[in-house]
Amino acid sequence: MVLVREENSIEKKQLKNWIKNYFKSEQPRFSSHLYSSTRQNSLTIEEVLPTYANKAEVVDGRIIIKDNFDTLFSKHNNLFIFGEDTGNIGDVNQGLVGLQEKYGKLRVSDTGIREATIIGQGIGMALRGLRPIAEIQYLDYLLYAIQILSDDLSSLHYRTVGTQKAPLIVRTRGHRLEGIWHSGSPMGAIVHLLRGMNILVPRNMTKAAGFYNTLMECDEPALVVENLNGYRLKEKAPNNFGEFKTPIGVVETVKKGNDITVVSYGSTLRIVEETVAQLNQVDIDIEIIDVQSLLPFDINHDIVKSVEKTNRLIVIDEDVPGGASAYILNEIVENQNAFEFLDSKPRTLTAKAHRPAYGTDGDYFSKPNTEDIFEAIYEIMHESNPNKFKELY
Repeated sequence: MVLVREENSIEKKQLKNWIKNYFKSEQPRFSSHLYSSTRQNSLTIEEVLPTYANKAEVVDGRIIIKDNFDTLFSKHNNLFIFGEDTGNIGDVNQGLVGLQEKYGKLRVSDTGIREATIIGQGIGMALRGLRPIAEIQYLDYLLYAIQILSDDLSSLHYRTVGTQKAPLIVRTRGHRLEGIWHSGSPMGAIVHLLRGMNILVPRNMTKAAGFYNTLMECDEPALVVENLNGYRLKEKAPNNFGEFKTPIGVVETVKKGNDITVVSYGSTLRIVEETVAQLNQVDIDIEIIDVQSLLPFDINHDIVKSVEKTNRLIVIDEDVPGGASAYILNEIVENQNAFEFLDSKPRTLTAKAHRPAYGTDGDYFSKPNTEDIFEAIYEIMHESNPNKFKELY
């Protein structure tokens, strides 16, 4: 094309069209079927909202997960769940308590400390038509299974050109448990290494339960990351367990606002919500968007619609700098063309570039807290209107 760049001939147009059509016909032979194209793929399952009784009971989040799993086990006789501490004690956070006694040791079972073979076991079961949930006790220890997840599970549908599928659900939990282990958030690594899987990051247990309900109707593998600090936070108990569904690839606007679009997910989203009252005191009205699903990401391009209104954007999470927040920013600014509507430089607010230090103080200084979030948002507003938003320091 370099040799004919100055030409404006019919032959140049013909060459351009030939190249375009060639890649259109040939590229799918080498790139197709990363995700399912059947009627059971994740994007075809529509949202079903949880419903509540007039005086809905307020319970620990772990109860919502447990009651929803109970319903799923009664509905699907090919559903199995297994992992470290999953069976006898009902997982370390009690999200499965009593289910082994009710459904037996075959369907709700314990394994040894062996993350790689837990995933391998799940792949084999899924290939044979069962619906396994392989539990990795903490998100950090997914790293021991990342090679199996990347080479064997997430690539299976792609490398067999859609002729094989293993809709394994991997259940784990992470974020904010105050220490180097059990509290990391390696989402950037996960989201880049596991293309071919759905990567789901619910902010609470009702959203998580809705994802499991959705996934049981899909034929794609998925990772669900529950919040470690959410099992004992209170939520209203729905009355349609097993039926309500959280949509995959769809963001949710948690709070509407006009001044700046704040994008987050998982545990950090709750920290963002805690800053709202403080920001209101200085006349800053934020719009909060929960990503919910990192892969696939915002298929309806709803975030750019928010940026078109607010003209400002910040992405907040607790991964390392350049991790999942950078991935999200790239999706919004480049793929959704949000740069067209920005009046201020978009930015990310992340954890520090190391594992979280131990204890509550370590968590405070390692990961974004309400003060960090307030100051970052205020700084953007100060740059846009320094007369109204005076320097903090």
